Amino acid sequence: MSSNSLPNNSSLPGEHFEVRQTSTTDDYHPDPSKSIPLSPARQALMDDIIALYSCQPTRRRVERYTPDCVYDDQFVYANDRFKMAGQWFALPKLFRSSNNESYQVVKNDPLLIQFKNEQTWTFPGGIKSTTINALVSLSLDPDSAHSDFPQVKYHKDQANGKDYSHTGPGFAFKKWQADKVAGMLDSEDVQYFKKDAREDNQEPVRRYDSGTADAPTKDF
Repeated sequence: MSSNSLPNNSSLPGEHFEVRQTSTTDDYHPDPSKSIPLSPARQALMDDIIALYSCQPTRRRVERYTPDCVYDDQFVYANDRFKMAGQWFALPKLFRSSNNESYQVVKNDPLLIQFKNEQTWTFPGGIKSTTINALVSLSLDPDSAHSDFPQVKYHKDQANGKDYSHTGPGFAFKKWQADKVAGMLDSEDVQYFKKDAREDNQEPVRRYDSGTADAPTKDF
């Protein structure tokens, strides 16, 4: 789905708001000097998303997502806000730190923000760090997109040129772990969002023949 065809109906669950693309390159290294400026409300959203990536979760920051949101990256497929909360609040337990090196906003459409992101993750004990560049797509909730507190319907973190097919054992594992983590965490902050773990927030996973299927080639 292109940004021009994102739904205007906020009652639709997050699965309807997936943006698909095949990049002409795997290089998502950001150039902050070329970043598109955002309105104050959207910059505040960006600041909260970067803070979540940086192992600084709060309930208010998780509320940047609608209850029926989807989070989709190379390790996780979480399809409601309870599962999403589990992922963000688990990060400080999995990593010693996560530092945002830089980002570059490359698209600021009415219902879509896309940015190149560079994040350095340091494992416990500081024995190893890894830096990942990715293209992040935030599909916005139509009812709040132009408000003082815009929310996200679908968050995709794409670390290579191809999109996700949502098939195979790799996908089965990333969905399984997202389904389980929130319920396993002994965290009042995560359990606060248990009310969002509802079947009516979800639809069947969209599956594709490959990482390039229904994913138009784009130059970022």
